[in-house]
Amino acid sequence: MSQYDEGHTFAGWIGTAVATVGCSVLGAGICVTSASLLVGGFAVTVASVLVTWVLHLTGWGKPSGIRPRDQWGMRVRDLSAREGHPDCWGCRLAGRGRRTAEAPGVVVRASAGAVPGREAAAVSAGGEA
Repeated sequence: MSQYDEGHTFAGWIGTAVATVGCSVLGAGICVTSASLLVGGFAVTVASVLVTWVLHLTGWGKPSGIRPRDQWGMRVRDLSAREGHPDCWGCRLAGRGRRTAEAPGVVVRASAGAVPGREAAAVSAGGEA
């Protein structure tokens, strides 16, 4: 194990490898002027983003920031990925990450004789508050 956390992850390496193949096919398509190679290279490059995202969501990517020393290895799976990483766009796109705390069963509605400017009365599922 290295002395420093360099941020290498399985998701990062696989995503980079797939993107490199896609860019190489794209470059070959440009050199030989082949529309099929251009489309194929572009498809593989887009697939690299999806592959990296899926691997990140399954725990093979790591959150940003400082991690504990036992999480530095590339082969260590991130167990906090299921809840989502804070400030991670990929986790938010998947419906994970930053959530607002809402009390279950609380309904907010205006009362019948509400005065303008006053807040609505909060009524819980069990009765009036």
